[in-house]
Amino acid sequence: MARKKPVVDAGFVLFDVVYQDGRQTSNRKVPAADLGGLDGDDPAKTFIEEQDRKIAEMSGQSRGPIKTMKRSPNQ
Repeated sequence: MARKKPVVDAGFVLFDVVYQDGRQTSNRKVPAADLGGLDGDDPAKTFIEEQDRKIAEMSGQSRGPIKTMKRSPNQ
């Protein structure tokens, strides 16, 4: 009998982010596999901050610190 492969959730959770300077970005994708457990949505902030660092390196423009973030209602 063949073994079944475990199901991997490759989905994303979308977040709306507000930065301390007042700028806002919507629908930032974070892998669903990175969320949940005891930390809840806290890993999303780390993931988005890392994305922002990479974007800043390529563009030369920093986004600054995150003020607030919440799950997008558009999911």
